[in-house]
Amino acid sequence: MIDARRLRILRAVADHRTVTAAAAALYLTPSAVSQQLAALEQETGHRLVERGARGARLTAAGEILLSHTNLVLAQLERAEAELADYSAGIAGTVTVAAFATGIGLVLAPALTELARTAPGIRVKVQDAEGDASVPMVLDRQVDVAVAVEYRGAPAEDDRRLTRVPLYSEPFDAVLPVGHRLAGQAQVAVADLAKDPWIGPYPGNPCHDVVVLACEYAGFAPRLDHSSDDFHAVVALAGADAGVALVPRSALRGMELTGAVVRPVEGSAPTRRVFAAVRQGAEGHPLIRPVLDAMEAVAVREAGLAARS
Repeated sequence: MIDARRLRILRAVADHRTVTAAAAALYLTPSAVSQQLAALEQETGHRLVERGARGARLTAAGEILLSHTNLVLAQLERAEAELADYSAGIAGTVTVAAFATGIGLVLAPALTELARTAPGIRVKVQDAEGDASVPMVLDRQVDVAVAVEYRGAPAEDDRRLTRVPLYSEPFDAVLPVGHRLAGQAQVAVADLAKDPWIGPYPGNPCHDVVVLACEYAGFAPRLDHSSDDFHAVVALAGADAGVALVPRSALRGMELTGAVVRPVEGSAPTRRVFAAVRQGAEGHPLIRPVLDAMEAVAVREAGLAARS
């Protein structure tokens, strides 16, 4: 009989590629992870993981078992959802990891909605960058992620996850008020090729959007200043330190002293935002209302570009 808890450990090793990283994600010791893997190999009669200088990787047998693991764990999530529904007095806690702008735009208003429609649901929010929340869901650290599309993100057909599109939004150009293009109604990214740039650090999904937008315009941006805080980015632009591309929702209500905001000419770079849960958990009577509330807020109040 294969122990489902050991299947979760196998998947964590496949996701994180080292026993140490998998152990940290699961709040276990590396020795405990190694022991559980050894027990799983004994249960299956196959060597499942090979370790080397570059970390751990699944064997062919391990890959076969992993393909079934995703289905088994999704079915267990559904079983938990149905049992919770059966015993429903819908009351409990849902943990949500979301990036700052997503919290302000859809999650916080959704909490207000839930207080009225599902007062028994308590939502705990964790601030996490747009590329960090999905791994937190897969590692069972949180129940729901509010994330953005990013390079290396799990594909839409990833069997480990169910995704709910929320909204998409364009990036706008932020320029010093004295910039040569500040008086234009729209700004072409290509016209900013020789300017110094301000942008997020590499690894932030918005960094990829900015760099790719510049590459499509035929140049590599000279990133003189880096910050993941868009208030800081706008402040630097206002101090004539450079130009930037910033998601439109991040500019809402922001002080623009010394800076102007202009739409990008043509096809603007876009940030696509979605909610994600472990596959099978989307019907859980505590999680479903949270997803529905965020989706309703995104449709009703986001006021951005068309949904993804």
